[in-house]
Amino acid sequence: MSHEVPPSASGDTGAFPGRFVSLEGGDGAGKTTQRDLLGAWLTALGHEVVLTREPGGTDLGSVLRDAVLHGDDLDPRTEALLYATDRAHHVHRVVRPALARGAVVVTDRYLDSSVAYQGAARDLGAGEIRDLNLWATEGLLPDLTVLLDLDPSVGAGRRADAPDRLERESAAFHTLVREHFLALADAEPNRFLVLDATLPPQEVHAAVRDRLAAMLPELAS
Repeated sequence: MSHEVPPSASGDTGAFPGRFVSLEGGDGAGKTTQRDLLGAWLTALGHEVVLTREPGGTDLGSVLRDAVLHGDDLDPRTEALLYATDRAHHVHRVVRPALARGAVVVTDRYLDSSVAYQGAARDLGAGEIRDLNLWATEGLLPDLTVLLDLDPSVGAGRRADAPDRLERESAAFHTLVREHFLALADAEPNRFLVLDATLPPQEVHAAVRDRLAAMLPELAS
């Protein structure tokens, strides 16, 4: 099954002094590990750093995370709207205020996850889901999106906890997610950095640092 990749949106973080980094990829790709490594590196450089995640980056987000990942089965449209609701609140309460004061925000998942999971794998339409989430976030896109690419079977083998609703989906579902993430990266090479998630974490981290270093805001003296 093929899915159309929508064109890039015009929204970005250009109006803010801070920088916005998102980490994307399938389950088990190491997003949280890379987020924490980036946080330590950026803090050592003297930046204010906000490490967050979606869903669940706010108190309301924690409630929505439990509902969408561990609650009763949801139909695809309800699932997509819950993710968009979490994202709208997260951006309003956490991301935009941090960027406005010059912080570097690093999030474990952002809107590309919704485009890949709900838009492509749930077959709700990549363009429709992207438009919904751009509306929810007032067009906010990351300065850099790091895609940690991993075969879904390898990711499943890394899982330590009981699988959530999305993790329990079929191998075909997760293959579609991976394929669409890669299609998104192909469509926006200036925003995406695609890395092999089977590499040692420090090697992946070094590649992210190399790409991000030139994009960092200048520190006040």
